[in-house]
Amino acid sequence: MKFPAQRLYSLSRTIHHLNTPCIHSRKLHWNSAARPYSTFKRFSLRAAKPLPLKVEYYPYRSFILARLATRLLKIRYLVLGSAVGGGYTAKKTYDQWKEMMPDLTAYKWIIPDFIWDLDEHINFEKFKEIFSDVELAKLLPDFDKVGESLNQLKSLLSPGESLCNEVKGVYDLLLLLDSAEGSTTMKASDTQGFDSNGKQYKKVSDKDKAEQLQEELLRTQLKYQRILERLEKENKELRKQALQKDDKGIHLRKMKKSLIDLYSEVLDILSDYDSNYNTQDHLPRVVVVGDQSAGKTSVLEMIAQARIFPRGSGEMMTRAPVKVTLSEGPHHVAVFKDSSREFDLTKDEDLAALRNEIEIRMRNSLKEGQTVSPETISLSVKGPGLQRMVLVDLPGVISTVTSGMAADTKDTIFSISKAYMQNPNAIILCIQDGSVDAERSIVTDLVSQMDPQGRRTIFVLTKVDLAEKNLASPSRIQQIVEGKLFPMKALGYFAVVTGRGNTNEGIDSIKDYEGDFFQNSKLLKTGMLKAHQVTTKNLSLAVSDCFWKMVRESVEQQADAFKATRFNLETEWKNNYPRLRELDRNELYEKAKNEILDEVISLSQVTPKHWEEILQRKLWERVSTHVLENIYLPAAQSENSGTFNTTVDIKLKQWTDKQLPHKAVEVAWETLEDEFARFMSEHKGKDHDDIFDKLKQAVKDESIKRHKWNEQAEDSLRVIQHNALEDRSISDKQQWDAAIHFLEETLQARLRDTESIIRDMVGPNWQERWFYWKSQSKEQHIRSETKSELERLLKINEDHTAYLANDEVTTVRKNLEAKSVDVDTILIKDTWHQVYRKHFLKKSLHHCNLCRRGFHYYQRHFVDSELDCNNVILFWRIQRMLAITANTLRQQLTNTEVRRLEKNVKEVLEDFAEDDAKKVQLLTGRRVQLAEDLKRVREIQEKLETFIEALHQEK
Repeated sequence: MKFPAQRLYSLSRTIHHLNTPCIHSRKLHWNSAARPYSTFKRFSLRAAKPLPLKVEYYPYRSFILARLATRLLKIRYLVLGSAVGGGYTAKKTYDQWKEMMPDLTAYKWIIPDFIWDLDEHINFEKFKEIFSDVELAKLLPDFDKVGESLNQLKSLLSPGESLCNEVKGVYDLLLLLDSAEGSTTMKASDTQGFDSNGKQYKKVSDKDKAEQLQEELLRTQLKYQRILERLEKENKELRKQALQKDDKGIHLRKMKKSLIDLYSEVLDILSDYDSNYNTQDHLPRVVVVGDQSAGKTSVLEMIAQARIFPRGSGEMMTRAPVKVTLSEGPHHVAVFKDSSREFDLTKDEDLAALRNEIEIRMRNSLKEGQTVSPETISLSVKGPGLQRMVLVDLPGVISTVTSGMAADTKDTIFSISKAYMQNPNAIILCIQDGSVDAERSIVTDLVSQMDPQGRRTIFVLTKVDLAEKNLASPSRIQQIVEGKLFPMKALGYFAVVTGRGNTNEGIDSIKDYEGDFFQNSKLLKTGMLKAHQVTTKNLSLAVSDCFWKMVRESVEQQADAFKATRFNLETEWKNNYPRLRELDRNELYEKAKNEILDEVISLSQVTPKHWEEILQRKLWERVSTHVLENIYLPAAQSENSGTFNTTVDIKLKQWTDKQLPHKAVEVAWETLEDEFARFMSEHKGKDHDDIFDKLKQAVKDESIKRHKWNEQAEDSLRVIQHNALEDRSISDKQQWDAAIHFLEETLQARLRDTESIIRDMVGPNWQERWFYWKSQSKEQHIRSETKSELERLLKINEDHTAYLANDEVTTVRKNLEAKSVDVDTILIKDTWHQVYRKHFLKKSLHHCNLCRRGFHYYQRHFVDSELDCNNVILFWRIQRMLAITANTLRQQLTNTEVRRLEKNVKEVLEDFAEDDAKKVQLLTGRRVQLAEDLKRVREIQEKLETFIEALHQEK
């Protein structure tokens, strides 16, 4: 931006003659050509050599003429005239003072390079057009005056190259450096000094003169530092207002993601990426490492300009890596990667909530028995004037594991730190506590191992205020920041103050305290510290510059590496799965989810007849033993039909009240489970994909586990079963025959089971022993002899009851003892139980055949008939109860339970969909992993290409 010459001239006069009515401040020129400024370049200040010096004073009138000549002529004519008139004395004075004076080019850093070109990069006219509104314009500074101030500031400190070329013998003009606050001017004289009124004062020693000059330079530096801070503050407010206007849509354009946000997204994806192709993540990050309680987190908070981290006194607070992405924005807010909530960092309650949330996330990331976790917590911080970069705050390095910590805590912290620092493009921000002995540091050795040449390490000395107060030898601080005390090397060295140790102290208060400390610090006044090495602001600028330099140098190389990885993965897929689509784990899960829901719906397509057949068969399998052993067999011991029917009715009533409904519901539930499992495991031919089998089984098991049958089903079922069992009316011959068939099948099946049990008890018979060379064991021989005795007993009395009397047991034992077979009572009764059952079942089958023609007698109530078919009526009642129960259960299944099961399946699928670990566990195999890797690599490559394009546009 260009300004009128008259305004620049008037501004120049105003600054030069501020508070100096009688004495004219001369422009300072540099001893050598201007050198480019770098945050990491440390210009050494040459020590002044004390030499015998002849100090002379020119008459006061010469300076009056000089001021008059300055107003009339340009300064170069004044200098030329002074050079000619000075003669030998000026040349001699120049030679003496040239050796004594420090190299003033070292102070050029007072104003960074970008200030000289600020008017070229910031178009103030556009700002004036943007804020043309009258009310907003009142809030803004005068841009014309800002531009004039910049140019005047540039003219005050820019090196006078042409002046030095023309006049090299008048170096005594450098002694005319005056303070803008009206300090005393030094003049050349041999024996005496005069003040501004011409009065004589005592001669000043060379040492005092050097200290006075140093103080004058420091004041000048601080003055222009304040001017620079004021300009930066105004620029910050302007940018904030511009961003706020843009955020409100004044320009009606869509806001794009910032460059640092794009880069942070790439890092987030890479943090979850684990490839078998060894494509390592070498993208730059600023890794903040240090000993525990060295002030790592405080330094990061000063860079982020907010107290965002949990606080503690001497205890471990950082329990997991925290990735903080800093970017510029109109409002000072913080947002987690996986959350949409914005924390307003200007409000204390939001800051407290943010610190609490970070602490909760850290503790949740810890596995059982751990003290620290390698899982990264991602946080974005936006705000006006923030330097764009990505920092990772790591747990503090410890030397000893204390009580309450896991035994592997120290090793875990070392492994986490090394994992981040071994990235060849990571910038290591090494934090050292300046208030403790340097020999106690652990982190410096660790950093030296990871970056022995110091090409990507920035060393930060914290708590310098305590160090200056406590150290007996302040030169140790100078040794540290010059890299001479530690064996480690670094790209740059900085000294900062991050507060007074009060956890409730605000960022603004800390910045003011830091500025006041360094303004009055002897370390800075005596030259032990350089001004570009102090304050967190300078540190933030240096780290940001180094970060973006590293990003520009490495990002394209990383993009090429992932491009090669993508080619390898795609080639493997084409060779191994040429006819399959590339479905990642989430897409496969959605496909499996649809298949499972289709199979659940298939349950509603099952026919009622199929349901009832399955239910009736399974229910009878469950209750048949109880019917035979506890109802039919005891009732069959009755002497007449009346007693038989009474016994049957009582036992059926007890069974229905206590067991039958519950057994029926269990059978229905098992039937539903079996049918659901059948549909889930049924192969679909060529379309079947066995990759889903594990997932389907897990969904089936979890759904069945969650499903509960309707509690009222048993009560309604009990009433229905009672009514069915009380009915004895067989309406036609077909039902009679069906009952007889049901009775015969049941008896025959039970007879086969009984014969099998007896065969196992007595062992092979004589045919098997002779023809197949089989033999009996001793116990089988005893049981075989016992069986023979009991069968002879039944032949004598075919109508024997089910129970063996004690005298009969004694008779059998004595008969066996006569055969030299020793047997006990328990074995006899156990064998009798199976022998009698076989006898009873055969007898019942014979009776069943007689009842085939008994329907006619049944209709006449067996009057004038010796035939008794009450057992047929009993099994008809049982058969009818089974049919009615199966029908009732089928209605409950199709109308209620299938739908409830379908709902449970949907809930399970939704829960599994939100559980990534569950999907990884259930969907496995090389095909799944290869598709996942392809998806990640493509996403990373696309993000990197988008970022590189935006990076080139910003250049």
